[in-house]
Amino acid sequence: MTIRGVDVKTEALYHRYGNRKGFAFENVSMEAQAGEAVVIIGRSGCGKSTLLQVVCGLLHPASGSVRINGLPVTKPSPRWIQLFQAPHLYPWMRVAQNVGIGLEFAGRPKEEIRERVAKVLRTVDLEEFSEANVQDLSGGQQQRVALARSLIMEPELLLLDEPFSALDAFTQTSLQRDVRSIVKSLGITLILVTHDIDEAVLMGDRVLIMAGSPGTVVHSVSIDLDGARERDDPSVLAVRRRLMEMFEAAEAARRKAPAMAASA
Repeated sequence: MTIRGVDVKTEALYHRYGNRKGFAFENVSMEAQAGEAVVIIGRSGCGKSTLLQVVCGLLHPASGSVRINGLPVTKPSPRWIQLFQAPHLYPWMRVAQNVGIGLEFAGRPKEEIRERVAKVLRTVDLEEFSEANVQDLSGGQQQRVALARSLIMEPELLLLDEPFSALDAFTQTSLQRDVRSIVKSLGITLILVTHDIDEAVLMGDRVLIMAGSPGTVVHSVSIDLDGARERDDPSVLAVRRRLMEMFEAAEAARRKAPAMAASA
């Protein structure tokens, strides 16, 4: 399986839901290079999950633009896949059936489906569970099935909306390491949103800090760490402290700005 990622660029994005006052996020300009892992961190309510849906064409912005490989995004594409917090599997199906369902809908030959399912299950370390019912799997294993179902469609862009937040710490760490390894080996462009700074350091090549409500991107920080990333590694902890300080300063500045405007 050989995949080439895509370049993603947004310019001055704003979004609001229906006739509600105020925006979900405002003036968001960001970039992700082909094959890059970009993590967006921010508090609940800053609009980061909504931003993902705008990037992949599920929602249309109030203003601004999204371009993938230089072309404007006007609708979703099967090559841009979003993975959510819940795996959303078909509970009456076996693992292999869940993973191959997209290829079935696409009308691909059965032999091709079997071969590609077997290959992607090896990639996510679930080969021995091919015939298991998904209801018999752990939460972490179910997320691996959801990841395999995404990878089998050979996406150029993978968007993750806090998919590990409901899992225990050990399972989170394992999936964070494995997902980063898989997307880097395949060259997939990854955009992940999270409120977990540890996750941002462990998975990202670059971290974007969103602050405020509505949120906007206030910092872009490169994560230059070689080799495997472990939570207790001094270099990882140093980057974590730096991001935390920048995030808290940005939140304080965003809170202060409306108060100063009101008193002027």
